[in-house]
Amino acid sequence: MKRVLITGISGGQGQLVAQHLLTAGRGKYKVFGVDRKPWPGRPREIKMTVADVRQRKFEDVIRQTQPDTILHLASVRHFRVHPAVRHEVNVVGTKKLIEFAIDHGVGQIIINSSSYVYGALPDNPYYMDESFPLSVTRTYAEVRDLAEMDMVATASSWRYPDLAIAVMRPVNVLGPHVRSAIGKYLRREYVPTVIGFDPMLQFIHEDDLARAMIAAIDKQVRGPFNIVGSGAIPLHTAIPQLGGTAVPVPEFVLRRIIRTFFQWGLYPFPAGAIDFAKYQCTLDGSRFEETTGFEPKYSLAQIFADAHL
Repeated sequence: MKRVLITGISGGQGQLVAQHLLTAGRGKYKVFGVDRKPWPGRPREIKMTVADVRQRKFEDVIRQTQPDTILHLASVRHFRVHPAVRHEVNVVGTKKLIEFAIDHGVGQIIINSSSYVYGALPDNPYYMDESFPLSVTRTYAEVRDLAEMDMVATASSWRYPDLAIAVMRPVNVLGPHVRSAIGKYLRREYVPTVIGFDPMLQFIHEDDLARAMIAAIDKQVRGPFNIVGSGAIPLHTAIPQLGGTAVPVPEFVLRRIIRTFFQWGLYPFPAGAIDFAKYQCTLDGSRFEETTGFEPKYSLAQIFADAHL
């Protein structure tokens, strides 16, 4: 049995992957988990430890469980904490995880990154592949830590050739269990958009992302991979799919409002996120599909239907 340790297992995506490993794996996997918060009602087959990936206790978990693969989902994506904390968890925590894995003979690490690391820029081509530069910090400095985490993992894959390090960059994730940034944005009754802009967006179902992660484990992949779902859709078409109403606003007004509301804690995203409502950030996922044989099961219609649950 392959031993898989999931960090951030108590989150929606972590629970989904764990349950898939237990059911679809047909006894192929032994699943362990670690998270800063417990998972009430977790399957009894899963041994879980409450710990922080930045602390020495996490190294003890690796030593005791001796995983073949670590699936790293324990990153901070929200802005409710200080930027220094985000950097400490996402960047320093990932560095320590890789060091612990090297010290204890782990064979594979899979890092869950994001399509956002490419940035939403006016000169973006359609369907960027993995060779495209990570440019999000040019306009959205608040997520610098995500890009740094991605680059730390990618650089380490060259530094430690005996450790298979894979970096997964999924497009916007929707589903009934995962609380993603795009879900928070689209689920509002009135969704602010930028007048004159209607970028194409890509989505993947949370269940398809879980399947993609298992495919990455099975195929022992290494390197960066874009993970995409079925097709793309304009922003103004996506908004009513979740029951919202688009409210076009002049950009200078919208930036001022969001900047102020974010500083007061009344809006979940900083003003830099506006660029993703202006410019496309669409990815080419063919490399992962060709490497693993992965194909998304859920259509766009099914993704939006399940996002209502």
